[in-house]
Amino acid sequence: MRRSAIEMTVAVGFLAVAIGLLVARANPATAYEPSVYVGTPTITWAGFALALAIAVGTTLVCRGRQQGVGIGLGALTVTAIVSLPLVRNYRFAGMGDALTHLGLTRDIVAGATQPHELFYPGLHAIATVFHFVGGVSIERGLLIGMVVLFVPFVVFVPLVVRGMAGSELAVGIAAIASWMVLPVNNIATHMAVHTNSNALFLVPPAVFALVAYLRRRSTVERLPLGVSPFSALILLTGFALLVVHPQQMINVVVLIGAVSGVQYLARWRFDDHPMLEHPTTYAHTISLGALFGIWALSNERFRQAVIALVTGLLAQDVGGNSTVNQRGTSLTEIGGSLTELFVKMFLDKAVIAIIVGLFILVVWLRRTSLDDEPRSFVNYVSLSLFPLTGMFLVYFLGTPTMAFRQMGFIYVLLTILAGIAFARLTGSLSSVITRPGANAVVALVLSACLVLGLMTVFTSPLIYNPSQHVTDEMMSGYEDALGHGAEGVPYAGMGYDPYRYDHGINGISGGGSGTISGASATTGTANASVFSAGNYTGAYPADKYYLVFTEWDRTKEIDIYEGLNYDRAALEELDTEPDVNKVISNDEFKMYTVNGTTVNRTPTNRTPTNSTA
Repeated sequence: MRRSAIEMTVAVGFLAVAIGLLVARANPATAYEPSVYVGTPTITWAGFALALAIAVGTTLVCRGRQQGVGIGLGALTVTAIVSLPLVRNYRFAGMGDALTHLGLTRDIVAGATQPHELFYPGLHAIATVFHFVGGVSIERGLLIGMVVLFVPFVVFVPLVVRGMAGSELAVGIAAIASWMVLPVNNIATHMAVHTNSNALFLVPPAVFALVAYLRRRSTVERLPLGVSPFSALILLTGFALLVVHPQQMINVVVLIGAVSGVQYLARWRFDDHPMLEHPTTYAHTISLGALFGIWALSNERFRQAVIALVTGLLAQDVGGNSTVNQRGTSLTEIGGSLTELFVKMFLDKAVIAIIVGLFILVVWLRRTSLDDEPRSFVNYVSLSLFPLTGMFLVYFLGTPTMAFRQMGFIYVLLTILAGIAFARLTGSLSSVITRPGANAVVALVLSACLVLGLMTVFTSPLIYNPSQHVTDEMMSGYEDALGHGAEGVPYAGMGYDPYRYDHGINGISGGGSGTISGASATTGTANASVFSAGNYTGAYPADKYYLVFTEWDRTKEIDIYEGLNYDRAALEELDTEPDVNKVISNDEFKMYTVNGTTVNRTPTNRTPTNSTA
């Protein structure tokens, strides 16, 4: 294709993204949206699809500046998709940790908490800057911070592969793999205001700094005291990860430590090897490890997390097995299956993992024509997967949520290796079929994985998990409920504990974990089986309590879970129950006063685990 035709095609792609964003901006969310995919106008998705198709084709076929422009187009399109909650004027996105982070940021803005008093204040500090400098709301500042922290992922993944392999095809494929956003699994890592997930997108800059340090012999470029600028970059990116979320920083320490171990073994085993030419990373491992130790051991929250992990390992029925079995049973009851959910959420990840795994095996068996230096980098990263996978297994046995966060980090590395692996696969296929045929096969596989990845980058009913879109009505309802509740009367949610909204609205400094700071009342959830039986007064262990639920709760429990936990009829009969009075109501929030009795009271305020979807 002629150069002018390529440039015109890419220009059409950028125009399509611009039109898509303008249409999305002109059609903001006016009510709760269970799915950002359905809520966003079709024209926007058509524009994004056209732009991604052009970006994939240009990235695979073109070289040099034209390939770079294609990579830029794809990165811009994926960033636009990630930004949709911001573009479409969501009040906020996230109902779990996100609301707690909102409360922490609110404390910083109000001066009740200083940033250095938090264990990891990175995202909160970014949001605070946008709030004061840009004049945006705190909620919007956090959403902007989420996007800002995402951008380095799509920028630095291809740069890392360029430093490792130098192949333009590998760089292009790595860019496409980054657009799949594989580290997000919507189990423990999310595209939301979630610091652990946000930190994952800062890992590629740290890996880039490591590759630059190993590859570029810094003999002339030196900082004061003879420090390599690339060493300083490693420490800087490590510290940035630490203040966004320490778990991903310690994973980088393990990665660099594994490189140090491989270097030590290479120097002990070989007299002539490309790894012997690389500067050692011993000092970086010790420095970053010490930094993490000083930062973490002085924090009570870190010590509590370690205690929880050890307790989970020692407990008999803790881990991923019971959770998987429970979810499988629940999915079957509502017409789904684990197989269906796996295809939607993990098929793209499985394909990438298999291809990368086979490529690593071929490299170890020396059945590839990969040059010595790229092979060394592949060995560095692939051998680091052993301790990282070991950590995954420990987490899985102790705290499964942490295991899936660990999986997110592993998939950052697999995304990087995927560029080199698919490039070698293309070369191997071209010896069997034609080069255009090989390019077409790889393009189809990558495109299919890209579609699957972007279909699940946000939660939606497609994966039996509605979006955590927080609307003005939900916030307004909770503000009234928390501000006007009677002293000592607890709040109970419908499968969702209201204390997170208390964090987001009132901050953390005025209350505590699991408490309502405005009313000083403990919170919980109404017992699902007792509630569904129509025994509203006995569904929560209190003489009187407030039952609160939002459109998100109703969508999740009634529309998606189909009354598996909370019965639709029981919910509809609340208005006619003599012991129940509606006190606050808008389109997306309801609060009832339930007058309980000691006769009917159930001893638990938690939804039974065997009825959770």
